[in-house]
Amino acid sequence: MQPATPTAPAVVTFAPDLTALRETLTGTMFTPDTDGYENARAVWNLFYNDARPAAVVKVADADDVARAVRFARESGLEIAVRSGGHSMAGFSTGDGVLVIDTRNLRSLHVDPESRLVSAGAGLTASEVTNALVPHDLAIPFGDTGSVGIAGLTLGGGIGYLARKFGLAIDRVRSVELVTAEGEVLTVSADQHSDLFWALRGGGGNFGVVTRFVYEAVPVAETLSGVLVLPLSAAVLSGALALADAAPEETTTIFELMAAPPAPYIPEDKVGTPILTILVVHAGDPTQGQTVMDGFRALAEPIADLLEPMPYGGIYQYSTEAEAPMPAITRTLFSDRLPDVATAEHVVTRMTDPVAPLATVSQIRVLGGQMGRVAPDATAFAHRNAKVMITLYTVFVDPERTESDIEWTHTYFTELTPIATGAYVNFIDLEPEARLRDAYPEATYARLVEVKRQWDPENVFRRNQNIRPV
Repeated sequence: MQPATPTAPAVVTFAPDLTALRETLTGTMFTPDTDGYENARAVWNLFYNDARPAAVVKVADADDVARAVRFARESGLEIAVRSGGHSMAGFSTGDGVLVIDTRNLRSLHVDPESRLVSAGAGLTASEVTNALVPHDLAIPFGDTGSVGIAGLTLGGGIGYLARKFGLAIDRVRSVELVTAEGEVLTVSADQHSDLFWALRGGGGNFGVVTRFVYEAVPVAETLSGVLVLPLSAAVLSGALALADAAPEETTTIFELMAAPPAPYIPEDKVGTPILTILVVHAGDPTQGQTVMDGFRALAEPIADLLEPMPYGGIYQYSTEAEAPMPAITRTLFSDRLPDVATAEHVVTRMTDPVAPLATVSQIRVLGGQMGRVAPDATAFAHRNAKVMITLYTVFVDPERTESDIEWTHTYFTELTPIATGAYVNFIDLEPEARLRDAYPEATYARLVEVKRQWDPENVFRRNQNIRPV
């Protein structure tokens, strides 16, 4: 189904005994009658920002989470779990739900010798990344710094180091988890191994994560930044081929869009179709420049902002995506690079005069270390995907919202013949069949078995839901 245009807040009857929960908490609870509720209920995707939770519990520790889970079960309240609040489908809020907000779980400990990083589930990708920079370490998180590490990691975690070091889940060594029974567990390859398998790619279906332990990877100075080229089918096809042939140290994210009024875009180019290439070369910067010379040869660059920098510097180029906005997303994996015809179609779509004012076609060329992990080693099974294509449409003109949704849906439908799967973190409010695109049959069946064991009543259902039946 398609997200509807936001409407007036629903009238919700709130449980009168919420004070019983408040009295047991170390953290803070916000209800509609308390100061701070309006701020506490806000989420990133403004499509869902009118939701009125029964309460938002900003937990102080895992015991608070356990208390909130037990209370919700006893009182019949649905649970929504929030880390960074960036859920594409609005699952981190809802009318009448109890929001368990983990953003105050901010402990962070780095052991440079073992490279083990203990990180509270309320931290963001940029916060952890910047703390690791002085140690020449990194964790392969996603592409936007303000996204919470919990949701990002549990769905897989595809980012700027995917080709060199794999996914965020590949670096997880243990997890502190509050189960549907309100029990606090440490989960690892040696403790509750079935649950550990499911948590690495299965999303928020199995409990509330309060802490991760990652093994970081060595990343010192990188060649990173943005290269902007004029958009054409020839440029796109050439860039895809170069990205695929590049050394694994080089991970690129392509964004096809109308040139924004950014400081690095010449005034006469604003509004013209561009190919923005976000780059991290996690190796020798001189080698990285040689690799990028191939991209520069495709067309005269409109902007060239590639330079040696610490790994965390790449997040400065996605700050605009951090601002709250109403948006929808469509995504797919493909086991092959887009051919010339597909590239031409994508470019035609992105230069369509009736296109939404703020649609971005994002293309990521994958491979490398991400593909060396066995597909059944984690619940993220699309290890052999060659490319991921994602459409983002932000609704900047309320009068065009419905037509922009229809345009995006049609565009995505035209791309589905090349699809071989979907990234669960980028699935929006869509038909249930899309969940099966995220999890192949054997993976899905195994996830159902783990769900039956750990959450047979489907307490954690406000997510891309794996039902226990």
